[in-house]
Amino acid sequence: MAVLEAGGNAFDAAVAAGLVLQVVEPHLNGPGGEVPVVAWAAAEQRPFVVCGQGSAPAAATIGAFGDLGLDLVPGTGLLPACVPGAFGAWMLLLERWGTLPLRDVMGYAIGYAEAGHPVLPRVAATVELLADHFRAHWPTSAAQWLPGGRPPRAGELVPNKALARTYRRVLEEAEQRSTGRDGQIEAARSIFYEGFVAEAIDRFCRGEPVLDISGGGHRGLLGGEDLARWRAGVEEPVTAGYRGLTVCKPGPWTQGPVLLQQLRLLEHFELDGWDPVSAELIHTTTECAKLAFADREAYYGDPTFVDVPLEDLLSPGYARARAALVTVTASRELRPGSPGG
Repeated sequence: MAVLEAGGNAFDAAVAAGLVLQVVEPHLNGPGGEVPVVAWAAAEQRPFVVCGQGSAPAAATIGAFGDLGLDLVPGTGLLPACVPGAFGAWMLLLERWGTLPLRDVMGYAIGYAEAGHPVLPRVAATVELLADHFRAHWPTSAAQWLPGGRPPRAGELVPNKALARTYRRVLEEAEQRSTGRDGQIEAARSIFYEGFVAEAIDRFCRGEPVLDISGGGHRGLLGGEDLARWRAGVEEPVTAGYRGLTVCKPGPWTQGPVLLQQLRLLEHFELDGWDPVSAELIHTTTECAKLAFADREAYYGDPTFVDVPLEDLLSPGYARARAALVTVTASRELRPGSPGG
């Protein structure tokens, strides 16, 4: 709201809010995360998608995991880390569609990180749950989130000095490199992905092994070259019509099209007469969701590397055949379909 009051537009405000959320909602996202953006540009009268999903490290091959005795990528630790795409996506959104200078947009996150923010109850509960794990395996996380050796209480003011220093250095180096708005934003992106931030990520991943869910300790596979090779991109959304609306989602590098599949399936049911909280409606929407998610498991992936049959998955004929599988009995099976036959 402060960004809008200062004369910024919705894109300036979104970027400022996204960076602030990395400070105040660390249990949900952070500077190491990713962001898919679906937006509408009023000046262009069109929707668009920004891909802020970083790629997997070049070293993250099936053979590399096999050499570690793993047949799945662990869900914790350093091995699943991919290029942190969020910062690059926010910078792209700001440069192309925003209006304010970089300092005016980054200043909010830096301020909350430096001065502290009231810890949300969910953050306090999450840190308390992970406190022993932090102490044993993530000393830098323990130093940040266990002030005085204990989890923070809900509402307690907690700063993130390391993140504040990082963002302030990115900003100051960007301003030293360029005097223009666009030049500073591009410089910030470069500093993050090719400068001191990328170097720090590289060192951390190559440092001490970290325990993960496999039961062993592993170093990371993510390196500075992975960050330097990646850039956020802009693409057309995937769309589906539903009851006079056009619904837009990112591509199958996200799970966004799953919702479009569900809407396609629901078109084959008469929903108007059903109570919104009736067993019939909940059952039907749940069964359609299960069918769509089964297709996600079988067919979705990065379309740069995987041939995702999205046109078939969203076609009316395929939806009709899949909707016929929904009966009065809940299915307990994972049932992907056969798009394109």
